Amino acid sequence: MIARALFGLLLAAPLAMPLSALAQDDLVPMDTTGVDPDLLKDMYGPWVIVDESGDKSCNVVLQDEPTIGGSVIDVDPACAKVFPIMDEITAWRLMQGWGIDLVDATRKTRVRFTTPDDAYVAYPEVDGISTILQPVRE
Repeated sequence: MIARALFGLLLAAPLAMPLSALAQDDLVPMDTTGVDPDLLKDMYGPWVIVDESGDKSCNVVLQDEPTIGGSVIDVDPACAKVFPIMDEITAWRLMQGWGIDLVDATRKTRVRFTTPDDAYVAYPEVDGISTILQPVRE
């Protein structure tokens, strides 16, 4: 999974400015018109949001279907008990540098996941959310 993420970042480098060159608040949605469709497919599907210890988790599904504010996200109803902010999430966006934004009904970014290294990091860290991971696919 980590190698695939790094490979995706390397392939996307010509299409998006490196994350290190951008302030996180300056990111804009990624223009995916020239991105390899297989890389985009890897973004869609189940993900798990976890806290730093890994003790708390929340299941979401990032879909390739447009909606107001971005793309459709299915948030497990139990997520709001674990991370209350998740009760407000109505969409997600793929950002430059392969970042993931979770947005509310007013289209405001509530949690941004960026990849400064080989894993996604939450910015800001809200309700203890630390990262988002893809479950191991068989």
